[in-house]
Amino acid sequence: MEFLAAEEIKPIFAAGLRVGSVDLKRPWSDVASADAGKRTDAITAAAEHIRSVAALGVRNFFAVVFPENDSRDVRENFSLAVEGYSALASAIAGSGARIVMEGSPGSYPYYPALCCTPQSLRLFFQETASDALAINFDPSHLIRMGIDPVRFLEEFAARVGHVHAKDTEIMPEKIYEFGTLQQSATTRVFPFGGHFWRYCIPGHGGAPWGKLLALLKEAGYDGTVSIELEDMNFNGSEEGEKRGLIAGRDFLAGV
Repeated sequence: MEFLAAEEIKPIFAAGLRVGSVDLKRPWSDVASADAGKRTDAITAAAEHIRSVAALGVRNFFAVVFPENDSRDVRENFSLAVEGYSALASAIAGSGARIVMEGSPGSYPYYPALCCTPQSLRLFFQETASDALAINFDPSHLIRMGIDPVRFLEEFAARVGHVHAKDTEIMPEKIYEFGTLQQSATTRVFPFGGHFWRYCIPGHGGAPWGKLLALLKEAGYDGTVSIELEDMNFNGSEEGEKRGLIAGRDFLAGV
């Protein structure tokens, strides 16, 4: 769910609905800013919002760990993110809230987002040492990066705080034609995708949902599984998006 203030969330609960996550206050990159004052201001504002919303019963606050400067050395950006998110985790201690980080790598050509891979998450959790930092599990990003989502959950299921049900279709013929690194000079990227992959609803891509859901259950996950609709075959009209959400729900219910 997008960024919402406490007064905007109250009617959602009043309607009997459940809130899986609420976006962390943006811009997310400010939490990892090289400017100490800017970073402190961002952490203060985010913590105030989190505490006000967590008081209503919302636990998960969604973010992608973007750096402020995409072209800066990744090691420096990583250190700034560790510093910023450690401070934010300390600022929300006792609220019952946690930051659920999604491993969407970002856009061409830098793919600058941090905490997207097993190695970076392992190191991030080690250096921040806070249970207030968790994972928003979305296998679609792992698949497009070539990371096995089953093995990922075998290692990190206990750190999952929220789940996005989104899939990715990989197109081998496109990989043969264009490879995986360079953009094509003649072919446009897929909507909600790249030149050899596209996001899609559960069941239309390569994610082994039965195994993934079983691993989450074994780890004790009892949170929301939220269908994130980014699929060129369904997005674009109310009727199409309803069909996509229903088809995704029905597929997950049947695995």
